[in-house]
Amino acid sequence: MGGLVKNLLKGAVVAKVVQVAQRELSKPQNQQKIKQAFQKIQQRRSH
Repeated sequence: MGGLVKNLLKGAVVAKVVQVAQRELSKPQNQQKIKQAFQKIQQRRSH
């Protein structure tokens, strides 16, 4: 029975993280930051 409770809790935590991430991603200033970070990573890989 304990395993089921743990799985439910884990699922709830993951759902909450996803919810917060989606809310943050919907903000334009965060989308801009993510794009810039992504470009930096891609530039590093190409060198």
